[in-house]
Amino acid sequence: MSNTWLITGASAGLGRLMAERVLARGDRVFATLRREGALDDLAQRYGAQLRVLPLELTDTPALRAVVAQAFAEAGRIDVVVSNAGYGLFGAAEEVSDAQIERQLATNLLGSIQLIRAVLPYLRAQGGGRVVQVSSEGGQIAYPNFSLYHASKWGIEGFVEAVAQEVAPFNISFVIAEPGPTATQFGASLDHGTPLPEYEATPAGALRRAIESGAFAIKGDAGNTVAAIIAAADAERPPLRLVLGSTAYASVSEALRARLSALEAQQAVALSADR
Repeated sequence: MSNTWLITGASAGLGRLMAERVLARGDRVFATLRREGALDDLAQRYGAQLRVLPLELTDTPALRAVVAQAFAEAGRIDVVVSNAGYGLFGAAEEVSDAQIERQLATNLLGSIQLIRAVLPYLRAQGGGRVVQVSSEGGQIAYPNFSLYHASKWGIEGFVEAVAQEVAPFNISFVIAEPGPTATQFGASLDHGTPLPEYEATPAGALRRAIESGAFAIKGDAGNTVAAIIAAADAERPPLRLVLGSTAYASVSEALRARLSALEAQQAVALSADR
């Protein structure tokens, strides 16, 4: 039986590839994007199977209107994919106030408002699944990505709480956490203004590694999307879906270190009780 999907940020990268894959297997897609014309080729190929809806994710009233339109036209949407987002690159001191506000408005608040907007419809139809595209950066952190990490750690905390709130309504969540993957993510990075004071710091070292190509990107976009679709189809997928060898290694190391640090503080932790 075919499913109906709502995918944000479908003009490029993982969002477009996901739309291509599920359309090819016969599913119906409502795709939102900021850049008009980006899916014209798919629209010509799939006709009424694909519905393209322009959306600026940071415009909450417009977002709610698009969600209402999609559910009204579809009748039922089985999978909502919160994929729209981008990265802000620069040490915390190097990025501007406007860049910070746009990063959080898009990645964090936009994702929160999308989920809030779809929940009443998912409840009314008796359930559904929400896939939040996050990153290994929702559990670990690199220098120069502090605001990006703030958005991803923030949305993961939000989703973990909301998943508990709506489980009784047969609504489930998957948080997809790809590691560095060969997509257009790097090309869409918003850059802060480098400060010479950071040249000899970990922030400067990572900047040079990315600029020189020394920063390894092992993830394959096709394999990543296939794993996300499989999780969306699964009866009981994991809440967090770590994708790629880099993500698996980095998240594993971070969790082990965090648990070790926690266990070392047990006596202090217990001493704070009444």
